[in-house]
Amino acid sequence: MRKPIYLDYASTTPVAPDAAAAMAECLTLDGTFANPASRSHRLGWQAEQRVEEGRNQLADLIGADPREIVFTSGATESNNLAIKGVASQRAEQGRHIITSAIEHKAVLDCCAHLQTQGFEVTYLRPSADGLIAPEAVAEALREDTILVTLMHANNETGVLNDIAAIGALCGKNEVVFHTDAAQSVGKIPLDLAALPVDLLSVSAHKFYGPKGIGALFVRRGATLPAAQIHGGGHERDMRSGTLPTHQIVGLGAAAALCASLMQEDMARITTLRDTLWHAVERLGGVALNGGAAPRLPGISNIAFEGVEGETLLSALGDLALSTGSACTSAAVEPSHVLKGMGLSDALAHSSLRITVGRYTTEEEIAFATQRISEVLARLRTGSQLSQQGA
Repeated sequence: MRKPIYLDYASTTPVAPDAAAAMAECLTLDGTFANPASRSHRLGWQAEQRVEEGRNQLADLIGADPREIVFTSGATESNNLAIKGVASQRAEQGRHIITSAIEHKAVLDCCAHLQTQGFEVTYLRPSADGLIAPEAVAEALREDTILVTLMHANNETGVLNDIAAIGALCGKNEVVFHTDAAQSVGKIPLDLAALPVDLLSVSAHKFYGPKGIGALFVRRGATLPAAQIHGGGHERDMRSGTLPTHQIVGLGAAAALCASLMQEDMARITTLRDTLWHAVERLGGVALNGGAAPRLPGISNIAFEGVEGETLLSALGDLALSTGSACTSAAVEPSHVLKGMGLSDALAHSSLRITVGRYTTEEEIAFATQRISEVLARLRTGSQLSQQGA
């Protein structure tokens, strides 16, 4: 049986060989296996050194100071720490938060929880292309606004918000700005020394690192989020818990590899993405959701008229695709992102997210477009015959 061609890089990525090898070295008796918080012996010092190396590698990738990196279990935890932590720290100054209707569930669910705690949340609507305009943020700001949380790159469409403009606006109004950058870190250049972002969420498995490790960038001098996990005071009292040396080493190795390959990856992945889209576009009855806006090199979210997305997905069993993010793809409701952009239920249900990554080949793109063409033609013919019979 043929192994499915992997075209779901927005959901997760295979661990880079360099990262996997570095992790393995920390898991055996001969390796760096000790608790990095153990300061009383050499093995602990060695583990701490490896952790700090990983911290530096991630900081270098995003243009941060290593002291601004707080390790977490991933972007979901980072989002929780940022949003709930800032809400807790600044509750006496105000209880109004601004986000958008098309954020990742890790942001939306945090905001929904805070609403039960007496906070008020404004959910901005995107443009038809999936963008949150800085002007919309400006109109929503109030005297009691304490936090704006808007993602950098959307996980379903790849559309990129102008976080530089939004961050500058927040800074001018003394409002904390958090961005979920899980999809963009390692994929496109980020320089937090220049970008006016206070808090930024990272997930290693989005850039060829291991699952289960991530970070929250916390700008020095910005509001420090109140800890959501207590017990030991690790990570500058913001996130307690024994640090997983092997995971952090894997994250660091993946970050270093991304930094060295980024320009090469961006050019090649963009070319493959566009090749796939232009081939699919010729089939007719298709639309690129958010295609007119700036977006990540690897993500295409395509609506296929005349077929149901889950049916198309099932028929394309030899391609690993998705109908949305991994956190929502099991839901029967249409994508909240696509609905928020104004798509009908029918078009939202008929949309697939097709993504390209570092390991995608030209041959795989050619095979994928051929299979999509064949399956789409068959399903559309079947649908037309069914309608005629009815």
